[in-house]
Amino acid sequence: MAVKRLVELATTIRSKNAGVNSITFDIIFSNPDNYMMVKKSGVLNKKTIAQLFGIPEERIISFVEFDPANAIKFTIRRVKPSGSPGETDIFGSQQYAPLLDLEIRLDEQ
Repeated sequence: MAVKRLVELATTIRSKNAGVNSITFDIIFSNPDNYMMVKKSGVLNKKTIAQLFGIPEERIISFVEFDPANAIKFTIRRVKPSGSPGETDIFGSQQYAPLLDLEIRLDEQ
């Protein structure tokens, strides 16, 4: 069975600040077929996200597959508030890297 990395299928994979206590992640596909392939694979879910980021699932406060935009979005709770002492990424823009190499099994047709 063929496999592709998420970075090969999505147009945009990003993270950003979503308020003082959370970071949101966007995975956007320009090709609806790629979006549906990832969605139907079931690989991208709360359990996988928790494993990729080494966090408990309880820190994932939302997970949305948004068909009209060919996008998947999830938000995690920060360990420390944005900008507080010891917090390392105020803008949350450097947190998406674990998603890039996520393997998606392709349906053989």
